Amino acid sequence: MKKDYSKLGTLFKSMFMLSACTFGGGFVIVSLMKKKFVEELKWLEEDEMLDVTAITQSAPGPLPVNASVIIGYRMAGVIGSLTATLGTILPPMIIISIISVFYEQFRTNPYIAVALQVMRAGVAAVIFDVVINLAQNVLKTKRVLYIAMMLIAFIATYLLGISAMMIIFVCLGIGLADLAVTLYKKKKGGV
Repeated sequence: MKKDYSKLGTLFKSMFMLSACTFGGGFVIVSLMKKKFVEELKWLEEDEMLDVTAITQSAPGPLPVNASVIIGYRMAGVIGSLTATLGTILPPMIIISIISVFYEQFRTNPYIAVALQVMRAGVAAVIFDVVINLAQNVLKTKRVLYIAMMLIAFIATYLLGISAMMIIFVCLGIGLADLAVTLYKKKKGGV
């Protein structure tokens, strides 16, 4: 696949704006990236964005940075990854640097406390949107295994308090086993 280096400016600007305007962590940025790169720019298909989301959630490190590396590489190779990553890490670095200088004033300011409380409500709504979109995509597969895994993972996390990392590893193992069975059936049927 030929890499399009003319998209570097748009890639940097998009990642910078998404990162600068995202409060609440990685799950919030997933929904915004989907809107930007799938719906608006049409650089990725919905299935590709779901794959990016799955990979970034299971890889170590901050989700937005992981997604930047993958999306940037998809658009323009290594230089795209570096561009997207730079666009993603600059806003938090700048914001945290400013906050650290004025930490005492931020900590005791009632206006900032109210603003942060309001942002939490917005973050909850965006995370809920991400959950609904991901669940709808799992349901669209119409695979009983995937739907069951989604429900069992929810119950295991929410009701039983099982570690998310444990659930990810178990789901990964089930997914690999499912892939192996599917490939075996294709090989056996194709011979």
